[in-house]
Amino acid sequence: MAPRTFARRITMALIAPALALGATVSLASAPASAAVWSSCDQWGSTTLNGYTLYNDIWGSGAGSQCIWANSGTNWGVVANHPDTGGIKAYPNAKKVINKSITSLGSLSSSYNVSVPSSGAYNTSYDIWDTGYKYEIMLWMNKTGAVGPLGTSQGSLTLGGHTWTVYKGNNGSNDVFSFVRTSNSSSGTVDILPILKWIKDTKGWFGNVTVGDLQFGFEITSSSGGLNFTVNSESVSSS
Repeated sequence: MAPRTFARRITMALIAPALALGATVSLASAPASAAVWSSCDQWGSTTLNGYTLYNDIWGSGAGSQCIWANSGTNWGVVANHPDTGGIKAYPNAKKVINKSITSLGSLSSSYNVSVPSSGAYNTSYDIWDTGYKYEIMLWMNKTGAVGPLGTSQGSLTLGGHTWTVYKGNNGSNDVFSFVRTSNSSSGTVDILPILKWIKDTKGWFGNVTVGDLQFGFEITSSSGGLNFTVNSESVSSS
Protein backbone atom coordinates (compact mmCIF):
# COMPACT_ATOMS: atom_id res chain seq x y z
CA MET A 1 0.00 0.00 0.00
CA ALA A 2 1.28 3.45 -0.82
CA PRO A 3 0.80 6.60 1.29
CA ARG A 4 -2.18 8.86 0.62
CA THR A 5 -3.11 12.52 1.15
CA PHE A 6 -0.19 14.10 3.06
CA ALA A 7 2.49 11.91 1.50
CA ARG A 8 0.78 12.24 -1.88
CA ARG A 9 1.00 16.02 -1.64
CA ILE A 10 4.77 15.60 -1.68
CA THR A 11 4.53 13.04 -4.49
CA MET A 12 2.32 15.35 -6.55
CA ALA A 13 4.89 18.13 -6.36
CA LEU A 14 7.59 15.75 -7.57
CA ILE A 15 5.77 14.08 -10.44
CA ALA A 16 3.71 16.96 -11.79
CA PRO A 17 6.72 18.51 -13.61
CA ALA A 18 7.48 15.13 -15.16
CA LEU A 19 3.93 14.92 -16.44
CA ALA A 20 4.21 18.40 -17.87
CA LEU A 21 7.39 17.42 -19.70
CA GLY A 22 5.73 14.67 -21.62
CA ALA A 23 4.54 11.83 -19.41
CA THR A 24 0.81 11.81 -20.06
CA VAL A 25 -2.21 10.24 -18.45
CA SER A 26 -4.74 8.96 -20.98
CA LEU A 27 -8.17 10.37 -20.18
CA ALA A 28 -11.60 9.07 -21.14
CA SER A 29 -14.78 11.07 -21.36
CA ALA A 30 -16.83 11.68 -18.24
CA PRO A 31 -20.27 10.05 -18.21
CA ALA A 32 -23.34 11.94 -19.27
CA SER A 33 -24.77 11.53 -15.76
CA ALA A 34 -22.43 14.25 -14.44
CA ALA A 35 -25.17 16.75 -13.74
CA VAL A 36 -23.21 19.17 -11.55
CA TRP A 37 -19.46 18.65 -12.02
CA SER A 38 -17.02 16.38 -13.81
CA SER A 39 -13.29 16.29 -14.42
CA CYS A 40 -10.77 14.10 -16.20
CA ASP A 41 -7.85 16.05 -14.72
CA GLN A 42 -5.32 14.02 -12.79
CA TRP A 43 -5.83 16.12 -9.66
CA GLY A 44 -9.38 17.35 -10.46
CA SER A 45 -11.12 18.67 -7.34
CA THR A 46 -14.20 20.59 -6.26
CA THR A 47 -16.29 21.17 -3.13
CA LEU A 48 -20.00 20.36 -3.03
CA ASN A 49 -22.29 20.64 0.01
CA GLY A 50 -19.44 20.39 2.50
CA TYR A 51 -17.53 17.53 0.85
CA THR A 52 -14.37 17.96 -1.22
CA LEU A 53 -14.10 15.61 -4.21
CA TYR A 54 -10.77 14.49 -5.64
CA ASN A 55 -10.04 12.53 -8.83
CA ASP A 56 -6.60 11.76 -7.34
CA ILE A 57 -4.79 9.70 -9.98
CA TRP A 58 -1.54 9.41 -8.06
CA GLY A 59 0.04 6.02 -8.76
CA SER A 60 2.64 5.19 -11.41
CA GLY A 61 1.51 3.50 -14.61
CA ALA A 62 -2.04 4.83 -14.33
CA GLY A 63 -4.48 4.86 -17.22
CA SER A 64 -7.56 7.06 -17.64
CA GLN A 65 -10.04 8.13 -15.01
CA CYS A 66 -12.84 10.68 -14.97
CA ILE A 67 -14.85 11.72 -11.94
CA TRP A 68 -18.42 13.04 -11.95
CA ALA A 69 -20.68 14.31 -9.19
CA ASN A 70 -24.30 15.17 -8.68
CA SER A 71 -23.41 16.21 -5.12
CA GLY A 72 -20.66 15.67 -2.60
CA THR A 73 -22.38 12.45 -1.52
CA ASN A 74 -23.50 11.10 -4.92
CA TRP A 75 -20.60 10.72 -7.32
CA GLY A 76 -18.51 8.19 -9.19
CA VAL A 77 -15.65 7.49 -11.55
CA VAL A 78 -15.10 5.73 -14.85
CA ALA A 79 -11.60 4.23 -14.57
CA ASN A 80 -9.48 2.32 -17.06
CA HIS A 81 -6.25 1.40 -15.31
CA PRO A 82 -4.00 -1.38 -16.63
CA ASP A 83 -3.82 -4.78 -14.97
CA THR A 84 -0.48 -4.15 -13.29
CA GLY A 85 0.59 -4.01 -9.68
CA GLY A 86 0.45 -0.92 -7.52
CA ILE A 87 -2.35 1.45 -6.58
CA LYS A 88 -3.21 3.84 -9.40
CA ALA A 89 -5.76 6.18 -7.82
CA TYR A 90 -7.90 6.95 -4.81
CA PRO A 91 -10.90 8.99 -6.03
CA ASN A 92 -12.66 10.14 -2.89
CA ALA A 93 -14.91 12.59 -1.09
CA LYS A 94 -13.44 14.28 1.98
CA LYS A 95 -15.13 15.69 5.07
CA VAL A 96 -12.99 17.65 7.54
CA ILE A 97 -13.68 16.85 11.21
CA ASN A 98 -11.05 18.85 13.19
CA LYS A 99 -11.94 17.49 16.62
CA SER A 100 -9.84 15.51 19.09
CA ILE A 101 -10.96 11.99 19.91
CA THR A 102 -11.93 12.88 23.48
CA SER A 103 -13.94 15.92 22.35
CA LEU A 104 -16.00 13.86 19.92
CA GLY A 105 -19.36 12.66 21.19
CA SER A 106 -20.02 10.66 18.04
CA LEU A 107 -18.52 10.00 14.62
CA SER A 108 -20.25 7.73 12.13
CA SER A 109 -20.90 7.32 8.44
CA SER A 110 -23.33 5.55 6.15
CA TYR A 111 -22.46 4.38 2.65
CA ASN A 112 -24.09 2.84 -0.41
CA VAL A 113 -21.92 1.96 -3.39
CA SER A 114 -22.12 0.12 -6.70
CA VAL A 115 -18.83 -1.53 -7.64
CA PRO A 116 -17.70 -3.84 -10.46
CA SER A 117 -17.24 -7.58 -10.09
CA SER A 118 -13.86 -7.48 -11.87
CA GLY A 119 -10.68 -5.47 -11.48
CA ALA A 120 -8.60 -4.99 -8.36
CA TYR A 121 -9.66 -2.38 -5.81
CA ASN A 122 -11.06 -1.70 -2.37
CA THR A 123 -13.85 0.60 -1.19
CA SER A 124 -12.49 2.31 1.88
CA TYR A 125 -12.55 5.10 4.40
CA ASP A 126 -9.20 6.82 4.83
CA ILE A 127 -9.03 8.77 8.09
CA TRP A 128 -6.12 11.03 9.08
CA ASP A 129 -5.03 12.96 12.12
CA THR A 130 -4.30 16.64 11.48
CA GLY A 131 -0.54 16.00 11.68
CA TYR A 132 -0.71 13.24 9.05
CA LYS A 133 1.24 10.88 11.32
CA TYR A 134 -1.53 8.28 11.58
CA GLU A 135 -3.79 6.79 8.93
CA ILE A 136 -6.80 4.62 9.72
CA MET A 137 -8.31 2.70 6.82
CA LEU A 138 -11.66 0.93 6.95
CA TRP A 139 -12.06 -1.47 4.02
CA MET A 140 -15.76 -2.06 3.40
CA ASN A 141 -15.21 -4.31 0.38
CA LYS A 142 -12.38 -5.54 -1.81
CA THR A 143 -12.00 -7.37 -5.12
CA GLY A 144 -8.97 -8.83 -6.86
CA ALA A 145 -5.32 -8.95 -5.85
CA VAL A 146 -5.28 -6.25 -3.17
CA GLY A 147 -4.28 -6.35 0.47
CA PRO A 148 -3.49 -4.01 3.36
CA LEU A 149 -0.08 -2.87 4.54
CA GLY A 150 1.44 -4.39 7.65
CA THR A 151 0.89 -7.50 9.73
CA SER A 152 -2.33 -8.98 11.05
CA GLN A 153 -3.27 -8.14 14.62
CA GLY A 154 -6.19 -10.56 14.71
CA SER A 155 -9.93 -10.16 14.35
CA LEU A 156 -12.22 -7.67 16.07
CA THR A 157 -15.93 -6.88 16.10
CA LEU A 158 -16.40 -3.14 16.59
CA GLY A 159 -18.36 -0.26 15.12
CA GLY A 160 -21.03 -2.58 13.75
CA HIS A 161 -18.67 -4.76 11.69
CA THR A 162 -16.18 -7.62 12.06
CA TRP A 163 -12.67 -6.82 10.85
CA THR A 164 -9.22 -8.25 10.47
CA VAL A 165 -6.88 -5.58 11.80
CA TYR A 166 -3.47 -4.80 10.29
CA LYS A 167 -0.72 -2.53 11.62
CA GLY A 168 2.09 -1.16 9.48
CA ASN A 169 4.12 1.84 8.38
CA ASN A 170 4.65 3.11 4.84
CA GLY A 171 7.79 5.13 5.62
CA SER A 172 5.81 8.34 6.08
CA ASN A 173 3.16 7.43 8.63
CA ASP A 174 1.68 4.58 10.65
CA VAL A 175 -1.21 2.78 8.96
CA PHE A 176 -3.95 0.89 10.81
CA SER A 177 -6.18 -1.05 8.42
CA PHE A 178 -9.50 -2.61 9.39
CA VAL A 179 -10.52 -5.02 6.63
CA ARG A 180 -14.10 -6.20 6.79
CA THR A 181 -14.24 -10.00 6.88
CA SER A 182 -16.98 -10.05 4.22
CA ASN A 183 -17.78 -7.54 1.50
CA SER A 184 -20.42 -4.89 2.11
CA SER A 185 -21.84 -2.43 -0.41
CA SER A 186 -24.10 -0.53 2.00
CA GLY A 187 -24.44 0.08 5.70
CA THR A 188 -23.37 2.27 8.59
CA VAL A 189 -20.09 2.25 10.44
CA ASP A 190 -19.59 3.72 13.92
CA ILE A 191 -16.10 5.18 13.60
CA LEU A 192 -15.52 6.70 17.05
CA PRO A 193 -15.32 3.35 18.94
CA ILE A 194 -12.65 2.24 16.47
CA LEU A 195 -10.56 5.36 17.13
CA LYS A 196 -11.01 4.92 20.88
CA TRP A 197 -9.95 1.26 20.63
CA ILE A 198 -6.73 2.28 18.87
CA LYS A 199 -6.11 5.02 21.45
CA ASP A 200 -7.25 3.46 24.70
CA THR A 201 -7.02 -0.31 24.24
CA LYS A 202 -3.94 -0.57 22.02
CA GLY A 203 -2.17 2.73 22.79
CA TRP A 204 -1.02 3.11 19.20
CA PHE A 205 -1.62 6.85 19.37
CA GLY A 206 -2.78 9.41 21.93
CA ASN A 207 -5.60 11.94 21.88
CA VAL A 208 -5.02 12.98 18.27
CA THR A 209 -7.18 15.47 16.42
CA VAL A 210 -9.13 13.83 13.60
CA GLY A 211 -8.68 15.82 10.41
CA ASP A 212 -9.59 14.44 6.98
CA LEU A 213 -12.21 11.71 6.72
CA GLN A 214 -12.19 10.42 3.15
CA PHE A 215 -14.34 7.80 1.48
CA GLY A 216 -13.71 6.37 -1.97
CA PHE A 217 -12.20 3.67 -4.14
CA GLU A 218 -8.54 2.65 -3.99
CA ILE A 219 -8.06 1.28 -7.49
CA THR A 220 -5.19 -0.97 -8.56
CA SER A 221 -6.60 -2.13 -11.90
CA SER A 222 -9.78 -1.62 -13.91
CA SER A 223 -8.82 -2.76 -17.38
CA GLY A 224 -11.33 -2.04 -20.13
CA GLY A 225 -13.02 0.74 -18.19
CA LEU A 226 -15.07 0.10 -15.04
CA ASN A 227 -17.69 2.16 -13.20
CA PHE A 228 -17.48 2.90 -9.48
CA THR A 229 -20.41 4.79 -7.95
CA VAL A 230 -21.19 6.25 -4.54
CA ASN A 231 -24.98 6.18 -4.59
CA SER A 232 -25.09 7.91 -1.23
CA GLU A 233 -22.85 8.68 1.72
CA SER A 234 -23.12 10.73 4.88
CA VAL A 235 -20.73 11.64 7.67
CA SER A 236 -22.12 12.67 11.05
CA SER A 237 -20.19 13.97 14.06
CA SER A 238 -20.84 15.77 17.29
